[in-house]
Amino acid sequence: MQRIFPFLQWFPELRQPGVLRADVVAGITVALILVPQAMAYAELAGLPPVYGLYAAFLPPAIAALFGSSRQLATGPVAMASLLSATTVQVLAPAGGEAFIAYSLVLALVVGAIRFAMGVMRLGLLVNLLSGPVVIGFTNAAALIIATSQLNKILGVEAQRADAHVLGVYRVFIVALDGVHWPTVGMAVLAGGLLLALRRLAPALPNMLLTVMVTTLASWLGGYSGGIVGEIPRGLPAWSVPPIDLEAMPQLLLGGLTLTLIGLMEAMAIAKTIATQTRQQLDINRELVGQGMANLVGGFFGSYAVSGSFSRSAVNHQSGARTGFSSVVTSLVVAATLLWLTPLLYYLPQATLAVIIIAAVFSLVQIQPLWAAWRISLHDGVVGALTFCGTLLLAPALHLGIGLGVGLALVFNLYRTMRPDVVYLTRHLDGTLRDAGEQSLQPGQQIAIMRFDGRLYFGASSYFEDSVLETIARAPQLKFLILEAEGINQIDASGERTLRNVVERLREIGVELYFTRAKKQFTDVLERSGSIEYIGRDHFFRWNQHALEYLWARLDPEYKARCPLNAPHPRESGATGAEYYI
Repeated sequence: MQRIFPFLQWFPELRQPGVLRADVVAGITVALILVPQAMAYAELAGLPPVYGLYAAFLPPAIAALFGSSRQLATGPVAMASLLSATTVQVLAPAGGEAFIAYSLVLALVVGAIRFAMGVMRLGLLVNLLSGPVVIGFTNAAALIIATSQLNKILGVEAQRADAHVLGVYRVFIVALDGVHWPTVGMAVLAGGLLLALRRLAPALPNMLLTVMVTTLASWLGGYSGGIVGEIPRGLPAWSVPPIDLEAMPQLLLGGLTLTLIGLMEAMAIAKTIATQTRQQLDINRELVGQGMANLVGGFFGSYAVSGSFSRSAVNHQSGARTGFSSVVTSLVVAATLLWLTPLLYYLPQATLAVIIIAAVFSLVQIQPLWAAWRISLHDGVVGALTFCGTLLLAPALHLGIGLGVGLALVFNLYRTMRPDVVYLTRHLDGTLRDAGEQSLQPGQQIAIMRFDGRLYFGASSYFEDSVLETIARAPQLKFLILEAEGINQIDASGERTLRNVVERLREIGVELYFTRAKKQFTDVLERSGSIEYIGRDHFFRWNQHALEYLWARLDPEYKARCPLNAPHPRESGATGAEYYI
């Protein structure tokens, strides 16, 4: 029963002293942030503000009841709102009835995808999004979100553009002819209040207080800019949005993007909190919870939702002990819908725009991009191109993240196709170390090569070329030792290449020996029969064993001429060996 209804695990804990009170306080605290954020994010999603409250009503409770994280706060978030808007706006004009219907259907699609992935235990698909891809996409999305609010900050209207960059350009062109100064003033007031409250009174609900003050100023001052207007009172009713089958490919593509990005964002904060609370997380269970939240919400006027990084942190810091805190949050939002919506009539649109911009500042992270450049050129290129591609391709954000994922997979495939090949030589302290190609000498008769990668169809040709290059650099070579510790996998193509290499080396009088081979490597050779073809006496446990055995077989004249290549610490006269098999 607990696997089907995860809330049964924590529900009895509410009887413990202080747990219920802590959850109620945390739930109310999160709701004070969620109410203004939800209306702002609905605007970002191209929907009337009330749909943000609908999205903040049932989804938080459903996700908490059926998810695995006790502190993860689900609801409208900036990234999901932007992705929802960009997915739907190619199907219908923003704000219209068709746009609203498509947004609700998208929530159902997202819910179905997440629920199905959770049931089929496909949470591992989130690993397709590498760190540089996520960082590049997130930074670009933050800039897109912030610049999309410029018209509301400046109080101007610009012609809609197919490309986001062109749309921002048109906003600036229109603004040159004159801005609406009352709107700019209201935005400055809202921004100043947010900054002052965060600095001077961080414990207070700064967003809610900003909404209250600017709404009061708008009402008393006869503000002539854009206001929210009438927000319908009452809870959303059950309804099935009309489904257009012709629009499903676009919605499915957007739903998959929303699923991957939303899950990545949600699990990042959930894992951080779980580490501190020592709770166990199940990514597939979280997918089920998030999927049910979107499915149920979609039938009650909610657009696509996900786990919120900022509100989850507030939930945890406020003392939430169980998922009941999110149930309390849903109840507070319900009370707002029932009784408090008339108070929001004069809420300025500029205030909501400032709230959005303030919220996405936390998404901008330059240091991880710079770190990716320092760590790996490939990762730096992937992050930078994902960032640039997302900006230039917006509002088709799925193309930006698709570009990043594709580049990451191509670079990863390239790295596996050309793994590191190093040559080991004796150091002064007696250890074997990587000395590069310089360790190969024309008259050398014994060499150790290490292959650090999978020996599969993509890398088999490179492996063969590396062996042949070794022979070319050392024409007098008699014994080549392959340190196989780095070969974690070998497929049919790799096995065939290995057999061919052994055969070609024997034809020219060179023997190939293996050291430190892993079980998964030798098991394949056992099954294929190559272990017998190569010879069991060609497999050693350690490099030193192979060196001592082969050194004894070299010409005395060569050993006298090249004493530095002798096995350390002594020259062995052994005629046998300790075989790996």
